[in-house]
Amino acid sequence: MHPTLAPVRTDHSLSWFDIRQLGVEGRGWSETKVFYDRLPAKAEGVVRPEVWDLSRHSAGMHVRFFTHATAIHARWSLKLPALGLPNMAATAVSGLDLYVRTNGGRWRWLAVGIPEARINSVVLAENLAPGQREYLVYLPIHNEVELVELGVPQGATLELAGPWGTGERKPMAFYGTSIVHGLCASRPGMTHSAILGRQFNHPILNLGFSGNGKMEPEMADLFAELDPSVYVLDCLPNLVDREVRERVEPFVRRLRAAHPHTPIVLVEDRPMQDGFLVTIRYPHHRAVRAELKAAYDRLTQSGVPDLYYIPGEHLLGDDGEGSVDASHPTDLGYMRQAEIFAQTLGPLLPAR
Repeated sequence: MHPTLAPVRTDHSLSWFDIRQLGVEGRGWSETKVFYDRLPAKAEGVVRPEVWDLSRHSAGMHVRFFTHATAIHARWSLKLPALGLPNMAATAVSGLDLYVRTNGGRWRWLAVGIPEARINSVVLAENLAPGQREYLVYLPIHNEVELVELGVPQGATLELAGPWGTGERKPMAFYGTSIVHGLCASRPGMTHSAILGRQFNHPILNLGFSGNGKMEPEMADLFAELDPSVYVLDCLPNLVDREVRERVEPFVRRLRAAHPHTPIVLVEDRPMQDGFLVTIRYPHHRAVRAELKAAYDRLTQSGVPDLYYIPGEHLLGDDGEGSVDASHPTDLGYMRQAEIFAQTLGPLLPAR
């Protein structure tokens, strides 16, 4: 049995629940300026302003619940007026994404909440077959969320979901660039971190900061406060070779000092998808990858344990179909990236 929640209000034959009642996952810190911020309030003025502003996006946050309702409604309010980006759909930037766990235990997509304004009210799904099921809702990737409520017909209940699976389920913490942040997935559930979370039945922390995953010391100090199942450091697209040389080793050593045995995964950058003809891109990729591999080698040779490495050459595939704009993944690109990440992450996580 799972604890049953009391609605915050009822109207038009619907019972409404604030998702904060359900235990929102994907929050690394509880002491935040706004509930849906991704960095703690104390980070304001410590991290660069660009990082702070991006940390207010609800990327990666998600909530799970059980219900026997035959319809699921949603209301959510957003702070930023721009619902979409030039290269990214509004459904991902500002929308909700609903999944359901099937009888076989697999997560399957069910519905998307399409935003039309800063304040939205939609029917996510209706005419559902009778039965108690576990559901999963992802929050917007690139907007600031002020309130999210879920509604079910009166008489139906929402229940807390409880643990993801057997054993301990600390979140996987992903740190990086716009690609980690979620650009340019079509829905919030299509980022590679979200895909991996469903695949391995694990909560995730999305700590991607578009254009600003730069491995500064202050970020290492903040991330050292976390207690994840694994750190995935994927910042190379935002760094030049000198920065890789200067920042990677101190960042890793700071995490390792705080967490002696938590796995740390270093990820190379994906090649730009037009690079097979635009060969000017090669020198940069070769330089940053060489510096990352050299840092990894120095760290492992000096005895830093539980350190892993993911090459980047095939992260988006080899046919050019894995990106929107040569850089940011399509959903296909995210699926391919998740498949490669899974080969390294799978053995590091508890059984599903």
